[in-house]
Amino acid sequence: MSDTPDLEHDEIEASSAPLIEHLAELRTRLIYSVGAFIVAMLLVFFVAEPLLNFLFEPIAKILQERGQDARLIFTAPQEKFFVLFRISVIGGLMLAFPVIAYQMWRFVAPGLYKNEKGAFLPFIIASPLLFLLGAAFAHYVVTPLAMRFFIGFGDILPAVTDLLTSGDVGEVANPDASQELETVFLGSVKESLDLTLKFIFAFGLCFQLPVLLTLLGLAGIVSSEGLKDVRKYAVVGILTLAAVVTPPDVITQVILFSVVYMLYEVSIWLVMMVEKKRDARIAAEEAELDL
Repeated sequence: MSDTPDLEHDEIEASSAPLIEHLAELRTRLIYSVGAFIVAMLLVFFVAEPLLNFLFEPIAKILQERGQDARLIFTAPQEKFFVLFRISVIGGLMLAFPVIAYQMWRFVAPGLYKNEKGAFLPFIIASPLLFLLGAAFAHYVVTPLAMRFFIGFGDILPAVTDLLTSGDVGEVANPDASQELETVFLGSVKESLDLTLKFIFAFGLCFQLPVLLTLLGLAGIVSSEGLKDVRKYAVVGILTLAAVVTPPDVITQVILFSVVYMLYEVSIWLVMMVEKKRDARIAAEEAELDL
């Protein structure tokens, strides 16, 4: 009876040792990840100004098409600095993502089986690539269309007003129309960057749809047949998403719907491939048991 407390104490110490080792390993991985992020953020800060100009290229081209100066303003002394700092944080995170993903992989890999390692590794590689693809689509396709609509919207109401007050509708034109207040787009650096980044992150996340659904299929949460059965609901959801994240422009909404729906169909095909491999593995295991 006297040995019982000692045995229980030894068992507690033995069970706590792996936990302490895991926490120490997690701390090491976090230190490496944070260090990589800080270094990457500092590197990006030195090129933040060219990156800002790159992000504002769609607005600059639209302003030049309208015969305006391609310039944006900042309304507070610290606004430009914090805009560049924000770009440094986001760019540093993207630049350090391979290191962070590798550290995460080193932490979870020892607890995975060999087949699980082979299954998750492609998704770690595909996820940032799909995000970059979505970000590029937003920058080169969606942002120019959206900015052209929003900036040009200021010309729509004055044109309608001029039409209603002209002689075409049987009324005398306003002789003082030239003296009316004129509105001109003077874009804020902060507000323009916020809108641009919203499009980039929205489409970058939308392009993660194949990764998300394939992982859910790998875990057995969704199936290809289930995704096919809810296809009509997916169409409604994608149309709603297109109406929310894009300006009230039919062309932009159709483009977003077409891209996201194509990704949904690709996801169904990927889930089917996962199911085939899983069924083949189960059949092989059953055959080994029969032998």
